[in-house]
This record gives sequence, C-alpha cells and structure tokens, in this order.
Amino acid sequence: MSTANTQFPVLYQFVSDFLEFSQLLFVLVVIIAALIVVYMYLSDITQTKQAIRRNYPVIGRFRYLFEHMGEFFRQYFFAQDRDELPFNRAQRAWVYRAAKKVDSTIAFGSTRPLNQAGDIIFLNCLFPTLTEDASPTSAVTIGQGYARLPYTTSSIFHISGMSFGAISIPAVTALSNGAKKAGIWMNTGEGSVSPYHLQGGCDLVFQIGTAKYGVGKPDQTLDEEKLLRIAELDQVKMFEIKMSQGAKPGKGGILPKEKVTKEIAEVRHIPQGQDSISPNGHREIRSIDDLLDMIVRIRKLTGKPVGFKAVIGSSDWIDDLMQAIHRRGPEHAPDFITIDSADGGTGAAPQSLMDYVGLPIKRSLPLMVDKLIEYNLRERIKVIVSGKLINPSEVAWAICMGADFVTSARGFMFALGCIQALQCNKNTCPTGITTHNKDLQRGLDPTDKAERVYHYATQLQYEVGTIAHACGVTEARGLTRKHAHIINADGLPEPMEEQFPTPTVRSDLIASSKE
Repeated sequence: MSTANTQFPVLYQFVSDFLEFSQLLFVLVVIIAALIVVYMYLSDITQTKQAIRRNYPVIGRFRYLFEHMGEFFRQYFFAQDRDELPFNRAQRAWVYRAAKKVDSTIAFGSTRPLNQAGDIIFLNCLFPTLTEDASPTSAVTIGQGYARLPYTTSSIFHISGMSFGAISIPAVTALSNGAKKAGIWMNTGEGSVSPYHLQGGCDLVFQIGTAKYGVGKPDQTLDEEKLLRIAELDQVKMFEIKMSQGAKPGKGGILPKEKVTKEIAEVRHIPQGQDSISPNGHREIRSIDDLLDMIVRIRKLTGKPVGFKAVIGSSDWIDDLMQAIHRRGPEHAPDFITIDSADGGTGAAPQSLMDYVGLPIKRSLPLMVDKLIEYNLRERIKVIVSGKLINPSEVAWAICMGADFVTSARGFMFALGCIQALQCNKNTCPTGITTHNKDLQRGLDPTDKAERVYHYATQLQYEVGTIAHACGVTEARGLTRKHAHIINADGLPEPMEEQFPTPTVRSDLIASSKE
C-alpha cells in the first residue's frame, strides 16, 4: 500500500470512486450520444421535407442551425440580407416561406434601401380596392383567330424552360404535378418532353431548341413527323422556338456527358455518355423571313400557338420583324414573344457570355413592348418575360411594364429546395434538383416538393394581386406604368411613365394592321 493510501485512506477511496463513476458516466454519455446520433440519422434519411438533411443526415442539420442563428448574429458573422448574388437572402427567403406556406411577414422595417437607381416603388392609392371589390385575374388568349387551337389561361406566373437533362427526374416530376395543381404551364426547355412532364398532367409549352431535340432529323433540321407526334399530346398547348437564352446568348445548349444518361439520351434522341452541344443557331432560320416561315409552318402543322424566345442585344431586327409582319400580314406574326434577360439562367454557360452579353430585362422588356405598340401589334402578339423575376414585386413590375405573362426557372428551383450552391453544371447538386446522381436525388421527394411548387405559384400571384389592390386596381392585369415610380440616378423616385413613356401608334400603320 502506498504512503498516500495509508495516510489518506478516505480521500483515496473518494478519488477512486469518483474516477470509477466518471468512467461509467463517460461511457453512459457516449452511449446516449451515439443513440441520439443514430436517431437523428434515421429520422433525417426517412423524412422528405428537407433535401439537405435527407442527403446529408445529422451534418445537414447544421445548415438550419446556422441559418437560424444568423438571424441574431448577422452583424458579426453573416452576409446581410441583400448582399448575396445572384439572388440575395431576402429574395430566397421569401420564396422558401411561400413554398412552405409559412408566415411571410417581416418585422422592424424593410432591409431594402429606397435610393438604389433602377429600383421600383409602387404607388399606393388613398382608397385601395376592398377585398369584396377585387376581381379574379382576367384570362388572356394566345393565338386567337390564327391558331386552330388557341390557348387561354388566367395565370400570370408560369414555369420557364428547364430541360430534361439539365434537371433531374424527381425535379421534373415535382414541377409537373405542382404546376397542374396551381393551374400554370410548364415549359419543357429544349430537351424535349419526357414521361415525367406528362405524369403530372399540367399544360406544357414545348420548346424547340437549335438541336431540335425530340423533333429533329440527324442534320438538326425539323422532322415534321416527330413534331406531329408531339402536337398530338393534348397537354402540349404551345410551341416556342428558342433563338437564344439568358445564360448564354449566341451559344447553344450545353449538357455535359455526365448528365447524358440512357433515359435522357432516348428522350433527346442523342448518344448516351457524350457531351450534347447544340448549335448556336437554327440551320433553317437565318433571316427574319426564315423565322416567320418557320412560325407559320409549325402553326399550320400543329394547329397550336407558336412564338419564339430571345435575349435582346442589338435591336435593329425588331423593326425588321415588325415591318415584315405588316408586309406579309398578321397571320405570319408569332403568337407570342418570350423576352429573356441576359442575367439568366440555370444551365452550364461560358462566364464571358453570362456576364457580358445581352441586355437586362429592365431595358429589353420596355423596348419590345414599345415596338409592338408603335407598330400596332400589341394585341396580336402576347409578351412573356423571364429573368430573375422570382418575387411578387418583380412580377408586378413586369406587368406594369406591359408583359402579359412572367415565367421563372430559378424561382421554382428555390421552391424545390435549391440552396444556390452553384453546382448546376457539375452533376453534384446537393438538393437533387440538377443532378442525376441517385444518391443525391433521393433527397428530393416529388410529392412534398410538388406541394411547394403549388404554394409558391399561388402565393406569388396572390401577393401581386395585393400590390394591385394597394394601387387601387381590382386585379393584377390592371397594373400599368402609371402605378409605379423608378429610382433615378440621383436616388429619387420619378414616374415610370417619364422614364418609359408609352409610344403612339404610327399613323401609317393603323389602317393596315389587323388587331
């Protein structure tokens, strides 16, 4: 026995007992911690509400912890609400709340400055529209009098083109089902129509890209027999010829070989496991007359409305287009024009094109609308607009400026659970939206996410209506340029009508134009 044991037997015994108890306590704590981790793991991989937790069990919980703590410590460790790009936290947070159907109110004042050039301010009315006086959003018909099967919808907000290949099977499935429930259309993107687009039963706009995926011959020209098979699908309501897109104006689509799976290759009619690069233009469309000829050709074959999508850069061609329509007659006009902003989109693109080529929507939308008014074609040709319009205020701005419809791709990606990881082109999307990795896709439950798509679309349109009522009109389509101001270079609001005055119709065209 040691001296310490002899001299301090009670103390020694106490220390020995304490150490033995501490060891037992440590083992017990480890066992409890292990059980908690196992429980968290099992609960995370079986829940379907949050893709990050499902794909990254336990660890993924820290995302939500840090996000919540950021509300209290943002001034020390976190970016401010409106600092991030391409979509800041305030923009994304609104979509998340709307999609989850949770409280969308905020407190302690807006974090949005009111002196940034180009920002919009809506003009509330002293006597706003009462709830009982509000009207449902009025319907708009596309192709009336020119297509055998014109398309009518009252919804103002729809899903923009995201191709099967660029986004995953669960994402397409969720979007299709959610769109059906919300009563909105879904643009297929240039990757043709898949069984998953049809599964939900929603209205579809079939996009014809430069490679003619799904409707093309080996030389990438239009195959009329394939086109007619697509047109026989009742869900396909319109056809959109993609001339250019916001992510990469002047360049065709890019689908990396990692994303060209067997199923995607079959739908697109392309080789599996090879990069799929679309031409940067349509081989049959090399002039304005070529474009109008193609529009008429597709409309006659399918009986359905036909339009085209473009990013506006140089604008001389717009006058050429309008003059050609007057020369040839309104039956040769597109039924709609989709204007895409240069600051799109979701797919792979060279940075030089994404950053520096094309006009932003704040310039191109009023330019196109004003040209249509000037040439007395505004009623004949409907205007669809897309490009970072994911919140109610942005959609309301577009309606004020003259758009008939707004479409969004990234807004609906946020509704699906996108966290802006910027991995869309790498097949490594952590939320399963833009990847074909089965392990990552399992985090995206189509049933739950379809509900979020539905809630997002309906809540956004509801709040656009709320803005309209505050401005004293009965529904969203009543908004015009007189209902808004735009912040000028001095940081002061000035009337939208002064910055973008509505043009007068050219007197020499009034008699010749059929409305």
